[in-house]
Amino acid sequence: MKEQNLKEMYGKLGVAPETYDYGARVLDGLRERFAEIDRVAEYNQGKVLEAMRRNRVSAAHFAATTGYGYNDEGRDTLERVYADVFHTEAALVRPQITCGTHALTVALSANLLPGDELLSPAGAPYDTLKEVIGIRESRCSLKEYGVSYRQADLNPDGTFDYPAIREAIGPRTKLVTIQRSKGYDTRPSFSVAQIGELISFCRSVKADVKIMVDNCYGEFVEPLEPSDMGADMVVGSLIKNPGGGLAPIGGYICGSAECVERCAYRLSAPGLGQEVGANLGLMPAFYQGLFLAPTVTAGALKGAIFAAALYEPLGFACVPGAAEPRHDIIQAVTLGGPEAMSAFCLGIQSAAPVDSYVTPVPGDMPGYDAPVIMAAGAFVQGSSIELSADGPIRPPYAVYFQGGLTWYHAKTGILLSLQKLLDAGLTRLP
Repeated sequence: MKEQNLKEMYGKLGVAPETYDYGARVLDGLRERFAEIDRVAEYNQGKVLEAMRRNRVSAAHFAATTGYGYNDEGRDTLERVYADVFHTEAALVRPQITCGTHALTVALSANLLPGDELLSPAGAPYDTLKEVIGIRESRCSLKEYGVSYRQADLNPDGTFDYPAIREAIGPRTKLVTIQRSKGYDTRPSFSVAQIGELISFCRSVKADVKIMVDNCYGEFVEPLEPSDMGADMVVGSLIKNPGGGLAPIGGYICGSAECVERCAYRLSAPGLGQEVGANLGLMPAFYQGLFLAPTVTAGALKGAIFAAALYEPLGFACVPGAAEPRHDIIQAVTLGGPEAMSAFCLGIQSAAPVDSYVTPVPGDMPGYDAPVIMAAGAFVQGSSIELSADGPIRPPYAVYFQGGLTWYHAKTGILLSLQKLLDAGLTRLP
């Protein structure tokens, strides 16, 4: 196909020829970066395939169950597949886990008892966890049940403050929670190697401390996962990376048999645990989504790098920078004001296959202390592995872009986000 035909198609989508040409020049410098992403995806694809072969996945595992879900072999096999992929003793993978925050809440509340202390060695956690912990007062928080909380803030350069962490770990410290991704912050995300060093350090201070990693947005970005580095639990959402865009709901907790058993008791009931929980006909989406996840994640990762490479030359601060290593699929772009955030999100929304005609406006959302603007025209509501962009309307007015079920969709969304800023007179091409 001729380049002119592509340019004309992008024109129909709303991308001006000069914007397309600028994007093409940026892409010329990213070929090797993209090749390395493909190599990691190929490795992770093999890892998922081998886990499915090892556990003898068959068509019988796709059968729906209802009610109690007793003897659900499809569900149980899927959990063994997840345990093998993440190299853990056990896994809990359920549609009854409604979101990533729910998965984290289950993991924390199951493994912390009254009088225990939770430590975050990476500063404040993601907004929605603040009410779970009790940093912001809420009914049924960990604080209300007698679990205390401490945190060690990061150094100004975004690295771990090891002396502060050593001082924060005390006799009551039962569990350390590490948030891999940046969340609504402009700090760097952490590599699996950095998380491994932190895990080793925490255990050198207190050998029996439990380590949980919020793995959201990071799955399959690297060849290894935090569970390979000794984390007791890795936790995430199926409508992010591991669901591959097909899972319509769900979450996972992979880890030690003891931790996962406690999580199962908390999710269902003591004494019932993993024996109950019908799959409701979702097994084909869960299995196939996991199978596609390495490739889908790779496309989203290319989109994030392209976004940084597109916006940095225009003077917008990006975290991570265009040339920096990647440890999750999120790209933060600091736009400097609410008008630019709105224009960016309008571009992403206009690229959506669903609700492309909708104009995103800021609004209050549960768990957040500032209005949030969100562009998300997704097949699955709230799916962060699909093309989306969002951010709280507060300084430094950063928007957080992620997802794209295909690289080409991510590319279209980013070009349209830039086009809307250009149309509004909020930036100029170099």
